[in-house]
Amino acid sequence: MNDYYEILGVSRQASQDEIKKAYRKLARKLHPDVAGADSDEAFKEVSRAYEVLSNPEKRQMYDLGGESALGGGGGAGGNFGFSDIFETFFGAAAGAQASRGPVPRGRRGQDALIPLVLELHEAAFGVEREIQVDTAVLCGTCHGECTRPGTSPRTCEVCGGRGSVQRVARSFLGQVMTTSPCSACGGHGTTIPDPCPECSGEGRVRTRRSIPVNVPAGVDSGTRIKLPGAGEVGPGGGPAGDLYVEIRVAEHPVFARRGDDLHARVEIPMTAAALGTVLDLETLDGAREVTLAPGTQPEQVITLRGLGVGHLHSPGRGDLLVHVDVEVPTRLDDRQRELLTELAELRGEERPTPQLTPTSSGMFSRLRDKFAGR
Repeated sequence: MNDYYEILGVSRQASQDEIKKAYRKLARKLHPDVAGADSDEAFKEVSRAYEVLSNPEKRQMYDLGGESALGGGGGAGGNFGFSDIFETFFGAAAGAQASRGPVPRGRRGQDALIPLVLELHEAAFGVEREIQVDTAVLCGTCHGECTRPGTSPRTCEVCGGRGSVQRVARSFLGQVMTTSPCSACGGHGTTIPDPCPECSGEGRVRTRRSIPVNVPAGVDSGTRIKLPGAGEVGPGGGPAGDLYVEIRVAEHPVFARRGDDLHARVEIPMTAAALGTVLDLETLDGAREVTLAPGTQPEQVITLRGLGVGHLHSPGRGDLLVHVDVEVPTRLDDRQRELLTELAELRGEERPTPQLTPTSSGMFSRLRDKFAGR
């Protein structure tokens, strides 16, 4: 009884890669074209061993019952043909090429990426815009057929419509049959003797077209909107790719966006902060009245609910947060100085006694935001 593992020189736990490497080494050494006719039987034994051990099902049967479990296929060489040897050395690509048949002319087009700049209010509320795209579209003359109207593709005379040709080459393994794409038809199996005059046989033409883009509320810089099938039509009238619109939101002179909230700063006089007042503030929704309570402090934040940016793909909006800056006068006339001096006397603040208090991270955050202009 032959021991196939011993013939290939591998252990019973050998992987498929180890079995293939061992076979390749022995096949090169024992092939009759290399070692002479005397090695023919040894080469057949090696080939038979590889045929069984490289097939997981046959290997399992062999491990369980030896050659007798293989059901009579135990003769040297068995059904292991020359094409199997070629595939082992050169890969499965050559055999697969022939089985695939001709390559279709129509291929999927490329995806495209287009930037779209929006103003803040457009990103906040959503907008419909038209974008101009230079792209490939289906040829209006041949409608993707690639041929002049009234004509049709012709079966390739070189490959007979198979899309591939076979050639015989001689190697150390003997005569080897190789398969490669037909150079006459490019692997398509047909030729176009009379191409479309509009697209020169491409099945598509380049043009500029307008595409509507529905931008939802809440988009931000970096958001991508996918428009399926709005990309380039493929060669040979193949299906179009997709178009991606990448949003860029321009900076606003007043409002700074953080998530779906908007932030702004308002500067009020010291007297307004002390006495309270009513301000008319311009928002994305128009003018809004804002009431400042008496004693409003610097860096106090006034929150206007629902006046921020719309939530993307969900109802509702963020808030508008107004940060208060209190303006301290640097120049006073005599009367103003007299009144402030009188006020300081009434409040007992002519010579205030400062009290140091612990700092907090919030203080430094406010200072950082102030110097950063946020």
